[in-house]
Amino acid sequence: MARITFLGTGGGRFATIYQARATGGIYVEDGRNLHIDPGPGALVRMRSVGIDPLTTDAILVSHCHPDHYLDVEILIEAMTEGGTRKQGALLASQSVIEGNGDFGPAISKYHLAKPKIVKVMQPFNKVSLKPFEIGATPSAHSDTSSVGFRIQTSAGMVSYVADTQLVEQVIKAHKHCRLMIACVTRPLGQRIPHHLSTEDAGYLIEKVKPELAVITHFGMRVIQENPETQAKWIEDRSGVKTVAARDFMMLELKKDAIAVSDRIRSAGEK
Repeated sequence: MARITFLGTGGGRFATIYQARATGGIYVEDGRNLHIDPGPGALVRMRSVGIDPLTTDAILVSHCHPDHYLDVEILIEAMTEGGTRKQGALLASQSVIEGNGDFGPAISKYHLAKPKIVKVMQPFNKVSLKPFEIGATPSAHSDTSSVGFRIQTSAGMVSYVADTQLVEQVIKAHKHCRLMIACVTRPLGQRIPHHLSTEDAGYLIEKVKPELAVITHFGMRVIQENPETQAKWIEDRSGVKTVAARDFMMLELKKDAIAVSDRIRSAGEK
């Protein structure tokens, strides 16, 4: 069984600046532990729900915007036990690790020297971290080196659709997943370049047909328009059960079912 905790469901400039929703990223536990896109406050949010950052085995970063990477350096220190053990993996876009045009690098050379594995992830790259197999997927974003992720867990495939404009190669790359987690920063009728709107997410989810879709990474406009309303529109459009994530919400991905917790994760919960 894989357990997924949403350490934040906010994204974009102003939802992040005002912390209208937390921005701590997504934590996946399945024998090993992955932290996806740990933005501002990730470390504090982990502490508030009792996740020990020293137990992290890999950090995945989709691109070089601060709502996705800001807490990475301190979490590298945690993953490597204060830099005393060369262990763990950092899998991230070129912009985060090396820099790409105006973006990055986001990680100091000092911190890049600490993990055992540091890999620039480009679309269709794969890394095996048993029981996980992690693949990078295309994204069409303002940071042109951005990627999404497909994570093979012990209970099936999880797709993470990071910030992206909707293009055919993104749709194709995320097919055959059980669970899709999509970053939706704009509500109905308010599409902007380089990001998914509710309409885009509805079309994407309709084409991919996961067992369950979860929308997250809400911009201020989505929060104001009500994420649950956006999820309902997507579900009606796609025919796929769609959930609007809440801060500290948990999912349990089992071989025969995906359970959405009716309560938030509490500190010290195992």
